[in-house]
Amino acid sequence: MSTVNANLTYNYKVVRQFAIMTVVWGIVGMALGVLIAAQLVWPSLNLDLPWTHFGRLRPLHTNAVIFGFGGSALFATSYYVVQRTCQARLFSDGMAAFTFWGWQAIIVSAAITLPLGITSAKEYAELEWPIDIAIAVVWVTYALVFFGTVMKRSTPHIYVANWFYGAFIITVAVLHIGNNMALPATAFKSYSAYAGVTDAMMQWWYGHNAVGFFLTAGFLGMMYYFVPKQANRPVYSYRLSIVHFWALITTYVWAGGHHLHYSALPDWAQTAGMIMSLILLAPSWGGMINGMMTLSGAWHKLRTDPILRFLVVSLSFYGMSTFEGPMMSIKTVNALSHNTDWTIGHVHSGALGWVAMISIGAVYHLVPKLWGVQAMYSTAMINVHFWLATVGTVLYIVAMWVNGIMQGLMWRAVNEDGTLTYSFVESLEASYPGYFVRFVGGAIFLAGMLIMAYNVYMTVRQKEAAAKDNAAVQAA
Repeated sequence: MSTVNANLTYNYKVVRQFAIMTVVWGIVGMALGVLIAAQLVWPSLNLDLPWTHFGRLRPLHTNAVIFGFGGSALFATSYYVVQRTCQARLFSDGMAAFTFWGWQAIIVSAAITLPLGITSAKEYAELEWPIDIAIAVVWVTYALVFFGTVMKRSTPHIYVANWFYGAFIITVAVLHIGNNMALPATAFKSYSAYAGVTDAMMQWWYGHNAVGFFLTAGFLGMMYYFVPKQANRPVYSYRLSIVHFWALITTYVWAGGHHLHYSALPDWAQTAGMIMSLILLAPSWGGMINGMMTLSGAWHKLRTDPILRFLVVSLSFYGMSTFEGPMMSIKTVNALSHNTDWTIGHVHSGALGWVAMISIGAVYHLVPKLWGVQAMYSTAMINVHFWLATVGTVLYIVAMWVNGIMQGLMWRAVNEDGTLTYSFVESLEASYPGYFVRFVGGAIFLAGMLIMAYNVYMTVRQKEAAAKDNAAVQAA
């Protein structure tokens, strides 16, 4: 794009803030993950204290990683991308600043309340009603900033990355408000407005679409900007990107029922969730192929550009996990995989391989531009980080796949007289090596994040950033 207004300035301050907190919450959330993985290997690490018990730290881990790390990455990149592609400053600097401080306060409140046992006990929605209201306020403000910026754009076209970011913002608002309708009992306790099967259905309509929109659509917006930019190539097929968008958002919202196979949910709803999950494979792989094919004529860059390597390998994991998910939604497969570590492996192939890797690549791309330096402090460190992240992820997910399939087979094994062949404790004992490998994989991934933090710190030190707040628009 050409410069349309030499006097136009961008708000990079809020982007820088969210970029730094992406790294901070990544380390905090993943360190918690390594700790709770260690607790399953060495149970004494629970310390016999309620605040450090696995049952309380596990939801803190998921909230810190998904909403702290992933959320900060989405805020940072969406604010950057919408300004660059719309050639317009953020709609309101004050509102943007409010979303930063409000979001950080929400994550800190999660870090306080969850170890204290203050929880609604709903997956990915554990935070109690006052915090839920705060999330809704911050999120609506976020929507106003994002769509206000789109409205004031100086370009006639709305780039496809903004379509994905916009869909993610709107749908997450609807999901959060719908699932968290509750009746407050005290200042820190509420009860869901739904009961029984309806509550379960609402929870997994939310839970799966939190994955579908927070952890997929938003990060696809990231992919459609940063992969072409880092590769210095146009998107392979803009038409395919539009088909990908509409197919994904119209299909994803119907898939949540596959979390409730063999439950009290009506059988037709379970089957509908399974069918829509299988249909989802097409748009998911369409987007993955579109991202991969963007590197046509630029594959040689992977040899020398570890940032591009992060972005491309994240697409590989996206393709893998979006194949695995529909397969696990098939009822007969789910009968083996449900409640086993296979599900944990699937989640982390998406969370570590897709979400974390594309976020890391995007942050590495952003930091030099935001702080006005030529490049990251150390390309060698990025390369080391890439291999630590890749090896850590593979160790993690393979350990959980092996554990999960073994657990499913042991739980369903019966003797000739119909009694169970194995006790639950025997399956747990057999899972022990896998838990140790999972801990090692997580620790390796965390080591990469620590290297990233040092690399970012040294990059930021290279030059004062204050002057960049009002940097003149460059070619987007």
